[in-house]
Amino acid sequence: MKVPLHALAHEDGDGNLRVVVEVPKGGRAKLKWDPELGVFQASRYLPAGLSYPFDWGFVPGTKAEDGDPLDAIILADVPTWPGVVIPCEPLGVLRLEQNDKKGRRQRNDRLIVRPASASRLGEPRDLRELPRALLDELEKFFLDAVFFTPKNAKARGWAGRGAADRLVDKSVRAFARKK
Repeated sequence: MKVPLHALAHEDGDGNLRVVVEVPKGGRAKLKWDPELGVFQASRYLPAGLSYPFDWGFVPGTKAEDGDPLDAIILADVPTWPGVVIPCEPLGVLRLEQNDKKGRRQRNDRLIVRPASASRLGEPRDLRELPRALLDELEKFFLDAVFFTPKNAKARGWAGRGAADRLVDKSVRAFARKK
């Protein structure tokens, strides 16, 4: 039986977190998986001069506070393609808050992960092992990517691996309840 991307189990048989790529590193159009159509659709374009610094995607089998699957950015130095599933390890979370479609504030956290098989960039186990400059750049990217939208995003700080694991668990439980 064929399982749609959004309904895959959030972990593979080795306990690695699965992340489905929506936008490859260098992409300038925000693509979004449409579960009803089973395709990626262009949802918006990034501001001029801005591109995704790493592959961007979602954790299948999860439901975040905004109702979508949990967002994740994959710290790898090479781009892949939309629809590729990458086994990853969570490193931490950038806590973000933004306006929803009705103007109410909601959390829309960003999970920071690394490919389980990637050693070229080292093998950090927690985002606190990453250079501060990289974290600053990621935070700035996430804020700038929605600057010209009504989302009014605000960063609310970084949290490490434990917070990432708790966020994944909470999102998996929320997905199970929605079924």
